[in-house]
Formats: sequence, structure tokens, C-alpha cells
Amino acid sequence: MYEWRTGRSCVYKNHVHLVFVTKYRRDVLNRKLLERLNKIFTETCKQMDCELLEYNGEDDHVHLMVAVHPKIAVSNLVGKLKGKSAYFLRKDYWPQIKKKLWGNHFWSPSYCVVSVGGASLDVVKTYIENQRTPPTDRQVEHSKKLSGKKRKHA
Repeated sequence: MYEWRTGRSCVYKNHVHLVFVTKYRRDVLNRKLLERLNKIFTETCKQMDCELLEYNGEDDHVHLMVAVHPKIAVSNLVGKLKGKSAYFLRKDYWPQIKKKLWGNHFWSPSYCVVSVGGASLDVVKTYIENQRTPPTDRQVEHSKKLSGKKRKHA
């Protein structure tokens, strides 16, 4: 469903699900603010070589699914998304927001991040467990001896 992406030296499909909660879990967000957040999040993701794939929210929290470039630390992405969105919402909607929030904070300082997509953890675990193990030095020497014997007989 979601395409592989390419960087200068990598190919990736790195998706995270983020959840941001308003400070004090107050019911600050309405349709107009959620639409504005969508624009801010989309723009901020583009500026950070990421892409906002999915977005939705309720009155006290938002959910985002973001394709994150491997060079970007998720914590840095979260900081930019929360910081920029809080700045613009306070700037543009302060009379409406100040009734619900006080102080200089819009978002709770915490957030939730979950990696999503691709194979299940069990499938990845099994894949890793079943990788071919490099041979030991003893096995290499034994193989060399056997291959040498085959050449003599051939």
C-alpha cells in the first residue's frame, strides 16, 4: 500500500504512528484547528524529508502516520511537529485556546511512537533467526581440504 522510498544512499520504508495529547488532556481541538494542524504537520514533514501519510484527531489528541527518512531522529521530528504546531495555533487562535489552556504549553510534553508496517515482529524474528550463519574457521578449513581432494581425483 505504501511505496518504498529512496534516499541518497538507502532504500527505506520506515513508518511511525505518533500520538500527541493536548496539555492537561483538555478538549482544545475542533474541526478548524484539526484542519490547520494537518497543514502544519504536512509542511513540517516535507521540510524534514518525511511525509505525512495519515492524520486524524479528536478534541484532545491527534494521530499521525509518518514515513520517516532514516537520517531523522524520531525525537527531533516530534519536537519540530509539536513546537511548530503549538506556535502557530497559539499565534492564530489564542483567544479560543486561552479559555482551555494556561501557561505557555499547548501539547503535553510526552508522546507515543510506534513503528508500523511491514512484517509482524514474529515474522521478522523468524527471518533473522534463520539467516545463514557464517562458517567457523574449522568448517572453512575442512571445506578447503575436501575441495582439494575433489580436484586431485578429477
